[in-house]
Amino acid sequence: MYLGLDLGTSELKALLLNEQHQIVATAGEPLTLQRPQPLCSEQHPADWWAACDRALQRLASEQPAAMARVRGIGLSGQMHGAVLVDAHNTVLRPAILWNDGRSGDECAELERRVPRLHALAGNLAMPGFTAPKLLWVARHEPAVFARIDGVLLPKDWLRLQLCGERIGEMSDAAGTLWLDVAARRWSAELLGACGLRESQMPRLVEGSAAAGTLLPALARRWGLPDGVLIAGGGGDNAASAVGMGVVRPGEGFLSLGTSGVIFLASDRFRPNPAQAVHAFCHALPGRWHQMSVMLSAASSLRWVTQLLGQPDEATLLAQVARLDATQRARAPLFLPYLSGERTPHNNPQAQGVFFGLDSTHDAAALGHAVIEGVAFGLLDGWLALCADPGSVPALSLVGGGARSALWAQLLASALGVALHTHAGSEAGGALGAARLAWLADLGGQGVDSEAAIAQVCLPPPVARRFEPDAAERAALLLRHARFQGLYSALKPHFGR
Repeated sequence: MYLGLDLGTSELKALLLNEQHQIVATAGEPLTLQRPQPLCSEQHPADWWAACDRALQRLASEQPAAMARVRGIGLSGQMHGAVLVDAHNTVLRPAILWNDGRSGDECAELERRVPRLHALAGNLAMPGFTAPKLLWVARHEPAVFARIDGVLLPKDWLRLQLCGERIGEMSDAAGTLWLDVAARRWSAELLGACGLRESQMPRLVEGSAAAGTLLPALARRWGLPDGVLIAGGGGDNAASAVGMGVVRPGEGFLSLGTSGVIFLASDRFRPNPAQAVHAFCHALPGRWHQMSVMLSAASSLRWVTQLLGQPDEATLLAQVARLDATQRARAPLFLPYLSGERTPHNNPQAQGVFFGLDSTHDAAALGHAVIEGVAFGLLDGWLALCADPGSVPALSLVGGGARSALWAQLLASALGVALHTHAGSEAGGALGAARLAWLADLGGQGVDSEAAIAQVCLPPPVARRFEPDAAERAALLLRHARFQGLYSALKPHFGR
């Protein structure tokens, strides 16, 4: 049995997985965040630990036999957060989270200090990353900065509580802007630009490697056996990819959640910071991945549903499904930049726009414009990834938006790539974390790494397949050209 822990922003989730790839049980505990000032987003690490304890106590009560058979624990979690500890591992201030936007000035400063930043870290400096947060602390909270003995990412702080050691892994570390991503090691140059030393960073391992042993007192508390190993784990998207079996070059997934992500696995480092593509290490050795990220995907549909007074998204989509080809061609265009945009524009000033409205347009036309606009935003990100034609035969489609067959078909045609939905894909990072624990256990038994990956990292069963429709794609590409022209024309006016 293997235990996966996924430390999200809104929930800590625990999952038990057996060797038949069956999810035996899950337990989730809610989390809240604090916004003490505009742009700020923080959480107290003690709340993470309390949630972890509650979730594992529930599993111990409900599944004692399964918990007694656990051989390994894997960790997944929200990336980019900064947990600052002193020499005694005491937390010095609330953790600054991935969605904290206070360090915009520090991003510009970091780019100025390190001309080689993009080549080393593979990414633009954005407020979401960890490094600018530390520059902000140095500038605004110098007394706290002076006491820092260690900087940990959220899931790695959780590991510290589990095993007593400061250990991190490659996929999460790649999201700090302190990692030489190609070499998979800390960069003294990037750390020095933030006034930090490598001795303040956790020891790094691969995500599928053993990274500590559970403390005996905790094993007794949760009904676990002695000697349970803890795997390196992965950042949330990399761990989710392991859970989806997206581990080989050319495999990928499209996550249609609040935000939209296209994730592509690779066997080499392929940065493209000029178009705000993220290039990170994968959670498995010798692998990397690229991501395009749009900020308002399914959240755009939720917004227009509420704006139009519709009962729910499904009701609005049912009206959209009744539009014929002529009505779709005459629908307005929608720029889905309700919270700015990341890939490919890196433009926090970008704004949402309906264009081409007339008196004949109704709720269905606006609903269609929104799901089409999100598809076009994802197409822009897909083009920024520069995947070779035919190198990606299909993408797995996950997230809340994957429940809509209408939207899935539109996306397949727009991207020109088949999309597959899967049973059980909602397990996400927790499943991937459990699989990484399984891999670490097999590695400890001397099983070859590639053989272990082939055994453990299987894709879940396909529920539905959506193939690109040639006629629909031709019509969409014409409208996409107008969509791109509209962004270029309006860009000078955003934010005024």
